[in-house]
Amino acid sequence: MTERTTPDDALMRALYAEHAGPLLAFVLRLVAGDRHRAEDVVQETLLRAWRNADQLQRSGGAVRPWLVTVARRIVIDGHRRRRARPREVDAAPLHAMPAADDIDRALRQMTLSDALNDLTDAHRAALVETYFKGRTVSEAAEVLGVPPGTVRSRVFYALRSLKLSLEERGVTA
Repeated sequence: MTERTTPDDALMRALYAEHAGPLLAFVLRLVAGDRHRAEDVVQETLLRAWRNADQLQRSGGAVRPWLVTVARRIVIDGHRRRRARPREVDAAPLHAMPAADDIDRALRQMTLSDALNDLTDAHRAALVETYFKGRTVSEAAEVLGVPPGTVRSRVFYALRSLKLSLEERGVTA
């Protein structure tokens, strides 16, 4: 199997042989010694040279200034692109951190629990059955073994006491 080379292939091999080393040294200075990034820039520069091979051949002038200019612009574009986008971070450590909402909710629950403990057992039971368990007054009356009017009265006074207890703790509506 014979290898056929086109004029573009020959030009690219000549460009690579003559300019890749000095271009890499130049780009390394631009990217603060990041070799991987420098190699990517040189590769992109030579790829653009290959795409514009006919233009480079027609110009007949020095190719290295064109390559250096293209490489410098690639580095500048990359720098601008990174500055335009927020820095990406690994989200893995964030899963271990509690969210502010969870802390606020836990604090509210602790405060409410403390305030509920200030109520009498009868008032607390009426509130738990109606508000926390979602039962109707009739259902709560049946569970508690008291008339519905008593449940309504206990809920009314329990809410009033709970409001005062929460205000004492600095919670306002």
